Amino acid sequence: MDPKQPRVATQPEGGWDERDDLDQLYRRYAPWLSAMLRRRFGRGIEADADDLVQETYARLAPHDPAEIRKPQALLMRVASNLAKDLIRRRAVRARHAEQRQIEPEADLAPATALDLVLVKEAILAIPEPYRDVFVLSRFYGLTYEQIATRCGLSVKSVEWRLARALALGAAAQSGPSGNSGK
Repeated sequence: MDPKQPRVATQPEGGWDERDDLDQLYRRYAPWLSAMLRRRFGRGIEADADDLVQETYARLAPHDPAEIRKPQALLMRVASNLAKDLIRRRAVRARHAEQRQIEPEADLAPATALDLVLVKEAILAIPEPYRDVFVLSRFYGLTYEQIATRCGLSVKSVEWRLARALALGAAAQSGPSGNSGK
């Protein structure tokens, strides 16, 4: 469309040409961005590079592509930040999984029937939204992503709810006096 001609009144509001600009931006830079991510972050994101490119463009969608002066720099900055976040989340999950594998090896006394009842009561004292996430994580061994998909939540919400469930469960187990009676 010639920029000197006024818009035709039959075009939808919001302008389809804005989406065309984003589409052109995607077609022009997506292969380059994917290759750059693979080169910069290597095997850490190899399988996820295309997803990161998609997420990068999703983050840019609300903005006017015509106002982007240096598209390659902006795309690389957003994609790099997303890749770093992904690698950081994986490292945290790996440490968490490693810690979960180490814990059973600790020298623990066998649980008595009373201990099991107290644990069950502590779990049941946790409000349902938090308890569901806790049970799916601890008893069914689901990952945060699996729980998020199953419950219709974001991964961050799952992480937050699990942390809240653990805090509430610990508070319920310690009782009103603030100690566990040991």
